[in-house]
Amino acid sequence: MTAERKKYVLSTALILVAVALLIPIYNAPIWWVSLEAPNYPEEAFPDGVRILFHLNGVFNGCEMVEKDEILTDEALDCVHEMDTINHYVGMYPIASGGPVELYFSIFLLGLVAVMLLAFASPWPLLRVGIMAVGFATVAIWMGLSWFATGGLKYHNAGYLDGRITVLGEDVDEESEAEMTPGEALIARLKASMAETEPTDADAGSGGAPEGAELDEKSRSIAYLQDSFAAYQQRKGAGGTEQWQGSGSQFVAWHYEKSLGRYFRDSERLRPMVARMSVAANIVFAAILGIMVLLLVMARKPRGIFNWLLICIPMTLPLLFIVEYAAWLWWYGHNMSSLGAFTLKPFMPTVFGQGKVAQFTTNSYPDIGFWLIVLFSALLLAAALLRRQEADDQVTGTGATDTGATGSDAR
Repeated sequence: MTAERKKYVLSTALILVAVALLIPIYNAPIWWVSLEAPNYPEEAFPDGVRILFHLNGVFNGCEMVEKDEILTDEALDCVHEMDTINHYVGMYPIASGGPVELYFSIFLLGLVAVMLLAFASPWPLLRVGIMAVGFATVAIWMGLSWFATGGLKYHNAGYLDGRITVLGEDVDEESEAEMTPGEALIARLKASMAETEPTDADAGSGGAPEGAELDEKSRSIAYLQDSFAAYQQRKGAGGTEQWQGSGSQFVAWHYEKSLGRYFRDSERLRPMVARMSVAANIVFAAILGIMVLLLVMARKPRGIFNWLLICIPMTLPLLFIVEYAAWLWWYGHNMSSLGAFTLKPFMPTVFGQGKVAQFTTNSYPDIGFWLIVLFSALLLAAALLRRQEADDQVTGTGATDTGATGSDAR
């Protein structure tokens, strides 16, 4: 095997490892944030009020503390706890951030995987075939999930679980102060049963037939459908919408529900929901447009196009930080006037330790971010190997019988 052939094989192997990393990257915590304060003692809250940001949602970062002097049956729901703290200064719940990005992130990673597999291909015709089949698969999958009745069943179970997590444990948007003790107890029992018992879900909800045991995704969809129905009922005459189970309906409802969880200011919230829905459809169309453009450009065997296939995914760590910082800015500059306290617009800490009122804030990368950095490093190494191989062939230092060594990837 020639030296050029070895470089090509090695670069292909690095790309395939990078593609495989997309699975743990999607499911692992990317970043963590915590709040520390005197009323959250270290003995009970060793990490403070801690939450974990994933590409598919926001999850509880608090663990149960087992000590003789502390009696607890389960870990504190720190997502709900942080939302409760933040709403006093007018900040919207965590679920209000990145609803479009969280939904489409799995399809964007699918797009990235196809791009990298195409870059690894040694022949232009095979590259076009990989991109045509791969992009068509992603487009159909995304279209069914976004528009089809019952489309949520085509999405990731972890994403649905994360959407339930950020709804909180406050009896589905109604505080117990507004209910009698008996009503509150009944509401909690119903919510518990919805999570643990099989339900007679129709095909649109993605549930299982009567008497069948629901899997995790079907239970999540059934719970969300029940929550949607309860939300429509509370809206009275204005809540006549029927559950379709499509991604477009779900994201709009969940965003509206999240925004109004503490601040029921419909005059302000309706335009926000409308803008988000428009942005979501633009993102959907943009993903389709990118795939079509890349497929058209793939017909050119050489040129800058081939390098875009690997250079764009290589910027994933930077793209995440920019996105994360932008949403932190949004939280600090879009606060409701209905908060108990008035706070000037501010930029929350993106990295490191900060201070807000009596709270110390911590914001640091988690294992998922380091996996993204590894992903980027693997792609950089693969690109350098391909670049060196192409340079060798141009200067005539490489062997002439390299065969399918990616000479068209220049």
